Amino acid sequence: MSKYLNRLNLPDEVKEILQKSKNVIFPKTKEELIDLSFASSDCDYFEVAYDVEGQGSIIEATVTRCKNGVVVNYLEDYMRRRDPDSLVIGDDKDTDKPTYKAQYNKEFEPLRQRTFDWLKDQELIALPFKSGGYEYGYDSLLIAPSNSAFFACALADLQYFINIDEIRQDFTPKAIVYLAPPFRHTDFDGKQIVVHNRLDKIHEVFSYNLYPGPSAKKGIYGVLLNIGEEEGWVTAHASTVKVITPYDNEIVIMHEGASGGGKSEMIEPAHTAKDGKIILGENLKTKEKYYLILSESSELHPVTDDMAICHPNLQNDSKKLVVQDAENGWFLRLDHVTSYGTSPQYEKIFTQPKEPLVFFNIDGIPKSTCLVWEHTMDSNGIPCPNPRAILPRRLVPDIVNEPVEVDVRSFGVRTAPCTKENPSYGILGLMHILPPALAWLWRLVAPRGYNNPSIISSKGMTSEGVGSYWPFATGKMVTQANILLKQFKYSSNTRYLLIPNQHIGSYYVGFNPQWVAREYIARRGSAKFKPEHLVEARCPLLGFGLDSLKLDGQYVRKAFLQPERQQEVGIEGYDQGAAMLTEFFKKEAAKFNTEDLDPLGKEIIECLLNDRPLQDYLDLIPMRY
Repeated sequence: MSKYLNRLNLPDEVKEILQKSKNVIFPKTKEELIDLSFASSDCDYFEVAYDVEGQGSIIEATVTRCKNGVVVNYLEDYMRRRDPDSLVIGDDKDTDKPTYKAQYNKEFEPLRQRTFDWLKDQELIALPFKSGGYEYGYDSLLIAPSNSAFFACALADLQYFINIDEIRQDFTPKAIVYLAPPFRHTDFDGKQIVVHNRLDKIHEVFSYNLYPGPSAKKGIYGVLLNIGEEEGWVTAHASTVKVITPYDNEIVIMHEGASGGGKSEMIEPAHTAKDGKIILGENLKTKEKYYLILSESSELHPVTDDMAICHPNLQNDSKKLVVQDAENGWFLRLDHVTSYGTSPQYEKIFTQPKEPLVFFNIDGIPKSTCLVWEHTMDSNGIPCPNPRAILPRRLVPDIVNEPVEVDVRSFGVRTAPCTKENPSYGILGLMHILPPALAWLWRLVAPRGYNNPSIISSKGMTSEGVGSYWPFATGKMVTQANILLKQFKYSSNTRYLLIPNQHIGSYYVGFNPQWVAREYIARRGSAKFKPEHLVEARCPLLGFGLDSLKLDGQYVRKAFLQPERQQEVGIEGYDQGAAMLTEFFKKEAAKFNTEDLDPLGKEIIECLLNDRPLQDYLDLIPMRY
């Protein structure tokens, strides 16, 4: 082990953990990590259990070896999705997040030392990786008990795993993830807790649970956001796709939004009926369906799925935002894949992958092929709403590995149904064009939206927070708001859209609006619109709507473009929904209106608080038509 330790520039206390542990494994390949996930190479089923003081041995998860990979299932429903309140700050640096000291009325350091002592008594896996990708990423290290090798395998696929034999003596971790599952029982009443401890030279992430969402995935996101906050850049919460139309037009769309906001769906082909039609919407009352037929769909070349790094070294003179993927693998949610043929492209990859994959919350039978539409049942007899698979980028067809200039930056919102009888914020039309000032406001408030399957459910309209990445950030929300505003001012040639999913007024639409919008703007060759083709939305927060939308010779009904035209909604229902949305925005945006906010940002928020017309937003930051 000493020859490997000499290649890592580690603090003495970290070296001590590795030197005093029962054994340290430095895995060299993914295949080795998969074998380590079981008791032996010929074992096909393994229970991940830990001795917990006063509670005996607790089984946290089971791991099943299938033909197409390993399938992980958690015994508790609660552990099958991310708890949005899992992040806690262990240090005393500036933050707007809950601190360990305030939440538990004691210092974090004693628990930190107890965690180190526990790790010293375990057989460990030490896994070097890069946070944020190879080219612009940062040296990082995972230290985990060896019986949680599936977790290490998941992180190795999500981040940029480095074989220890390829490391020389200049590897200096900027981040270290410590995995210690038993402490959620002894110290946190069974809750998912991830403690971020920001030291001067190392960002420590203490993962006190085995679900990788809050740590291996979003914990590393927090590391990147913290580095960006110190250096003045962000990692956007976004998917990105290069779209090439049948007429050889090319456009790059970056789609942001809270979890469930359609990021993964933006880089997927449109889901169609058996006859190839897109079911644009279904009236919730009459059950009448409206269809669109695309004679030929555009080519999709994915760039990012969830994390788009906006590193300053990527930016150029184009006055467009330039991004690259911050991940080496994608943590895909598969709740929409409920039967064979729902998502053929991904189903083929997952069923017959070129290498074993890691699946979560999927029904797995030893030595069989796990099928991604067979979701694990929760204790209530309903399929788990958060089935997942980790898809390495190298397996994604037509993937783009180079930085791309963003032509269109859209924001997705999960909208509830809206009717006169039950008004809601589901008043968005199929597509809205936003002035930059309003687009920035949407990223401050970032509505989490209706029926979010990715996290533990919450009632009512809530905010995901600044950038929609705020749940993973560790610092100050106003600082993040200022960085985003600077980015919006600089990227004057990038245009902004707002796109709903799930519902438009009284219609269920799923993710069809963003698929239709994607095809429409790509066929135009840009998101440029003549002013006479735009209609000011009744609600100023929604910017402009379209007077008409024609795709492959078919006009979309105006009821989808302007929901107030729906007889089930009407002006009365729309205006009540608009009032709800506006009051929610005022409440959330007011939190940013402090002396530390950029003066331009204060002016934008004042427009909102004083019910100013759309033109006032245009005057603050001009919009390129």
